[in-house]
Parts: sequence; structure tokens; C-alpha cells
Amino acid sequence: MRIAQVIGKVTLLRGHPSLRGASFKVVVPLTREGILGDEAGRSEPLVMFDSLGAGEGSIVALSESAEAANPFHPDTKPIDAYNAAILDSIDLPGSGGS
Repeated sequence: MRIAQVIGKVTLLRGHPSLRGASFKVVVPLTREGILGDEAGRSEPLVMFDSLGAGEGSIVALSESAEAANPFHPDTKPIDAYNAAILDSIDLPGSGGS
């Protein structure tokens, strides 16, 4: 699981029927440095399935790969990244919190 920031949304003309009721967001995974505000700590953007309603700028816990589809077992959905949580705050040792 990684921490990421929502930077945009994806608009679909048509999607897989099993994905109704949710949206896709563009997120940037963050390293420790990125969480602390360093631009160099931001990775390449990717698309995440979001059923929790994260808004632009939200910090989320991102689950990827097989773990991303796991919450939907046995109705597996065709996704590679899933919003597992919207984070209110992050407390890193030695950082004073964020």
C-alpha cells in the first residue's frame, strides 16, 4: 500500500458494468519526502478506482495490483489501483506531523 495525492479525475464515456457507482481519479504516489512537501518525492501519475469519493488534493491510501481487486472478491473487477482510505493526517517520526 502506498500514500498518494489526488490531482485530477478521469471521465469515461463507457465503462465495465461492474464499475458503476464509482469514479476514477488521477493520483501521484508520494514518498516520505513527497508527504513532507518536497516536489522530488512525487512519482509518476496513475489512475485509481475510487468508491470513497476522494476530492482533488485529498491524500489517500492506495492499494495496487492483485490487492486492488481483493475487496471485491468474488466479484473481481478489472482494476489495478484502488482507494483503500482517505487519510485525515499523517504523523511521520521526526517530522512534527503533516
